[in-house]
Amino acid sequence: MVNKRIEKLREKMREAGVSAYLVPTSDFHQSEYVGPYFKCREYITGFTGSAGTAVITMDEACLWTDGRYFVQAERQLAGSNIILMKMGEEGVPTIEEYLKQHLNKNSCLGYDGKVVDRQLGEKLRNCLADQKVSISSNRDLVGEIWGDRPLLLGEPFWILGEDYTGESALSKIRRLREKMKEENATVHMITVLDDIVWLLNIRGTDIPCNPVVLSFLAITENKVILFIREVSLNKENREYLEKINVQVRDYNEIYQFAAELKNETVLMEKAKVNDCLWESLDHTNKIIDKMNPVSLMKAVKNQTEMEHIRRVHIKDGTAVTKFIYWLKKNIGKIPMDEISVSQYLEKLRRQQEGYMGDSFSTISAYGSNAAMCHYRATEETNKVLEPRGFYLVDSGGQYMGGTTDITRTVAMGPLTEEEKTHFTLVAISMLRMGHTKFLAGCSGVNLDLAAREVFWKRGLNFNHGTGHGVGYMLNVHERPNAFRWKEMSGTAWEFQEGMLTSDEPGYYVEGSHGIRTENLVLCRKGEKNAYGQFMEFEFVTFAPIDLDALDLSLMSREEIAWLNDYHKQVYEKISPYLDEEEKEWLRESTREVNV
Repeated sequence: MVNKRIEKLREKMREAGVSAYLVPTSDFHQSEYVGPYFKCREYITGFTGSAGTAVITMDEACLWTDGRYFVQAERQLAGSNIILMKMGEEGVPTIEEYLKQHLNKNSCLGYDGKVVDRQLGEKLRNCLADQKVSISSNRDLVGEIWGDRPLLLGEPFWILGEDYTGESALSKIRRLREKMKEENATVHMITVLDDIVWLLNIRGTDIPCNPVVLSFLAITENKVILFIREVSLNKENREYLEKINVQVRDYNEIYQFAAELKNETVLMEKAKVNDCLWESLDHTNKIIDKMNPVSLMKAVKNQTEMEHIRRVHIKDGTAVTKFIYWLKKNIGKIPMDEISVSQYLEKLRRQQEGYMGDSFSTISAYGSNAAMCHYRATEETNKVLEPRGFYLVDSGGQYMGGTTDITRTVAMGPLTEEEKTHFTLVAISMLRMGHTKFLAGCSGVNLDLAAREVFWKRGLNFNHGTGHGVGYMLNVHERPNAFRWKEMSGTAWEFQEGMLTSDEPGYYVEGSHGIRTENLVLCRKGEKNAYGQFMEFEFVTFAPIDLDALDLSLMSREEIAWLNDYHKQVYEKISPYLDEEEKEWLRESTREVNV
């Protein structure tokens, strides 16, 4: 099927005079996760991971993806003629290098300019300029061959009160205008969906798991204009927008609005604005290319948001704890597979007040499937759980009051010494990061070693970041805060009080097992002394770490003390919401341990 689709695409390419066609994983807003309508890369390659870019030439088809998806991509591309390009691996060209090698002089590169960000568009133009390769960005060729393409999702958005947000939209807009003045910007165009809904105190359903609304926002010194689809509006929404002085225009009119701007200083972010929108701007405008100020404002949770986050994680921890108890009690006694147990976990979450749905597609992985960091169980890959080895579940919920993301790896029965060693290293790593104390001014690049050193000392590593920012009733992946050992664009932001970040080291052995343990941490101010303001982290995720899988001989006294203290908190916070049998099991599962 994939090979046939690629041949149909090549027919369109010949018709359009295009020698190579690039298909990213994106929507008009450069969102990480996209609705079904935008899954062109998945349609043309068969690869379902959330990150990847395809390039189709007349004689080759290639897919670039990162280390989280190498194993999954190899499986899903099997049987097709698509070549997997493992990003960052030795000898693997970048997309730009590949195109430079494979495009002849005066040939043409095509892509849909509404789903390619300006930063990439500019890179491509620059790297291909010497070969005089032209760019065709005005046609969605994959869309033209996709006969049963899904419709855009959409329904009226909903409004959050200040009892949840802790700040009015008018106040946020005032603060944003102050940031614009600091940059001498007269117009700010925001294309990032979670930034827009956070600023306006609204939420929607236009992307599965991400409560956002397909929209663009333009702010001037005296106007706020929301470009939004009619399907997202109702009478209450219109009245609310009018109350906060927000004008409404049709979603697609953003391009016309941009084209009409003259002699303005426009603040917008090259990496988050689509190529078509950037190209719409008249040359008389001055452009300031900087991260949206809203992204940083949003990342720093206020006291109201932090209190809701703590409450929500007790609810979520209750569901996950009940789930682990159920797994341990029933493994080998009732039929279990990756899909059925994932459905049971979702059932437990639905029982929690304020639960609105998953915050991302659950990773439910038994045995060797867990070696794929972002595995997703399908009917074809669905493994039966057995009373041995590891089961990994990485999941989260959207609640009224917060977004959760938690991973637990559970011993389903006997383990090998290697499995226990790997599990223990992951637990140590997670605890070390969560107990890191540091001076204000540090970024996640400074801090990552706290988690990763335990692996590096043994010549080991895990091929993903140690942690990412998490939104508030928003996207489970939120910038700019992150723990990463290698500096990437947008990762060098210093940690501030109120930032919510995942702490999720892991270890993966292809064909055998995968382990990840994840808690979310809130950044808080610690002591302040002659050396400056110290910062620390507060765990907000509470569910037991499997004592059956630990080799305590590998842990220091301090690490065991951290584990015992964490488990004491788990019992105190979660046990009031369990029945007597579950409570007794949790007491044993969080008991104090010693070397």
